Amino acid sequence: MENTEPAKKTRWYSIREAAEYLDVGEPTLYRWMREGKITFRKVGDSTRFWQEDLDSVMQVFYSAKDLGKAREVCPICRHDELVEGKVRGAGLVYFVPKKTKFWTLKDSFVDTTARMCTRCGAVTWFGDTAKLAKLRSLTRQKDTDETARPSEEGQS
Repeated sequence: MENTEPAKKTRWYSIREAAEYLDVGEPTLYRWMREGKITFRKVGDSTRFWQEDLDSVMQVFYSAKDLGKAREVCPICRHDELVEGKVRGAGLVYFVPKKTKFWTLKDSFVDTTARMCTRCGAVTWFGDTAKLAKLRSLTRQKDTDETARPSEEGQS
């Protein structure tokens, strides 16, 4: 079965068009190019950009309310098709916060999930923030208990 749809042609942006698209001045664009903050292409002596190059230079800062949306977009190329999975090593790979002391290692593991971008292959890794908050609270509580004990012994 033959695909009769015409291939989508990539739109090229000149320096002027790219600056207008990003709503920045041309000198800013040149500075970003020098600093390696934006991807660009050379066609002969002409500098060109693809729209995905321009979109990837924009940073999005999500509020706590929109945090779920941040997990649905690739932080590298801003593509919105991510495949969920797990990162594995010799077994499951877990995040273990520093200074956690529990009877078993399993108690200090923070479960993680990962998402891979279908366009650029970037993998983003997310931990269970509720479990992390609980571990930090328990660690602070243990530290408080341990610092209180020596002063009680000194008074006896």
